[in-house]
Amino acid sequence: MARPDLIERIQTLHAAGDVLRAGPASTQAVTRRDGVEVEVDGRRLTSFRGSDYLGLAQQFGVVNALQDAVARDGVNGGTAPAAGGRHALHQALETEAADWLGHPRALLFGNAYLANLAVQQALLCEDGDVCAQDQLNHPSLLDATVLAGARLRRYPHLDTEGAMRQLKHAAEGAAMLATDAVFCIDGDVAPLRSLSLVARMQAALLVVDDTHGIGVLGDGGRGSVSAAGMGTADVPLQVFALDAALGGSGALVVGDATLVEHLAATARPYLHSPAVTPALAAASLEALRLARRDDWRREKLAELVALFRTAARGHGLALGASETPIQSLSFATDEHAGRLAHDLQQAGVWVGMVPAASTGDGAARLRISLSALHVPAQVQTLVDAIARARDGLHAAARVPATVLA
Repeated sequence: MARPDLIERIQTLHAAGDVLRAGPASTQAVTRRDGVEVEVDGRRLTSFRGSDYLGLAQQFGVVNALQDAVARDGVNGGTAPAAGGRHALHQALETEAADWLGHPRALLFGNAYLANLAVQQALLCEDGDVCAQDQLNHPSLLDATVLAGARLRRYPHLDTEGAMRQLKHAAEGAAMLATDAVFCIDGDVAPLRSLSLVARMQAALLVVDDTHGIGVLGDGGRGSVSAAGMGTADVPLQVFALDAALGGSGALVVGDATLVEHLAATARPYLHSPAVTPALAAASLEALRLARRDDWRREKLAELVALFRTAARGHGLALGASETPIQSLSFATDEHAGRLAHDLQQAGVWVGMVPAASTGDGAARLRISLSALHVPAQVQTLVDAIARARDGLHAAARVPATVLA
């Protein structure tokens, strides 16, 4: 039997429409960025995309820290940690993060995909090990289980009883229960206290990816685990990207000292990937310190979220339950969501479009991301533009308004 030709295979998949696409905006390049104002395809737009929730990515102190470190240490990090690539700035960032979040230990990775892979490869390392996950977890969590060679058991979104069933039905081998804390499409929040109880009852290790909660939620921005009144004893390991609310680069794993030190000693994605450059570590350290200190950023962000939700309801827009900076609107088809996103861009507003195949409920989304850099007038302009675009789409397509929003 002849082997399949890989190029022919992917051509067939594309022709049949079986390849999931992120939408037309995924091919658009930003040529200039000034806070929430961006230039895309020669047009200046107000961006409601991305994850710079606290507005730290271009903050002058963060930029200065990066420039100073580049002048001192150069552009390249040198090599992987296993080959001597560890820098004092890495340790300083880890120490600051662990102290802020109230955990014994932290470890710096190049990105959250590597961090999630490292956690599962290092811990789920024997035949029969299992990881139960929310079906809408970030791909980095889901892929990590497959790449680690463990059994993946997915439970319905936010369903703690489903998590319990999956772990009960996989009673052999070591077990992990992994979840996002704040889900990246709709901004809804996992029931962490209930999941912690499930993990305890099933002797499973609870791992939480709090990329979209750290810096935003909880007292002093300490994240979703802190907001739920829990700590290291309840959630032994947390993972979070530094390029969301913290405006930096890389990712951290924080938690139980024994587990984190095991990762540092054995996790191949840590040991054999290029270390974060000293310049990016310096910038991330400064951003983390600002996130820790500047409560006014969280307060302003919360005000903008409340303004958006109030204004959207005033226009009859149906919103999800999220009180986080991630807000979304549902649409029956990719075509409807894509047309509205296009109309918004023509009106000077840039939002994300999420295909129905990625959402879990068969409905496409407009994903809106708020930042402390936005001002109330921009948020009101956004809502007004959405309402006008929805009404125009409704009139043109004669689609019931309930389908469009």
